[in-house]
Amino acid sequence: MPKMSRSKRPPPEGWELIAPTLEQLDQKLREAENEPHEGKRKCETLWPVFRIHHQKSRYIFNLYYKRKAISKELYDFCVKEGHADPNLIAKWRKPGYESLCCLACIQTRDSNHGTTCICRVPRSKLSEDTKFECVRCGCRGCGH
Repeated sequence: MPKMSRSKRPPPEGWELIAPTLEQLDQKLREAENEPHEGKRKCETLWPVFRIHHQKSRYIFNLYYKRKAISKELYDFCVKEGHADPNLIAKWRKPGYESLCCLACIQTRDSNHGTTCICRVPRSKLSEDTKFECVRCGCRGCGH
């Protein structure tokens, strides 16, 4: 995730409309980071952080690309300040990656067999009794 840096320049017009939602998600992120880790697998401790990071990026993506509710200047400000992941948003704009959960799931170098994550396999290709979740981010299927 990108480093959160706060610039000294004032935010662009429209910031006051999205700031409460982003502050609420930042608060949820802090709570998830401070959550106790007892009884969880090592990989499970980061799953809530990945989900909230995805939620923040998706919120800004929807405002700019889908609903066209914010300006380019405000979108660039949010990306520069670290509220949204520009690499993840770039993937969402490509066909086949519209519901991608995280960038780690499409990196083939991190997998055992040189393929993408199991969550990228469409559910129609898996047997009905197969229950899985991604080891990296906890996703249960983003390759519909």
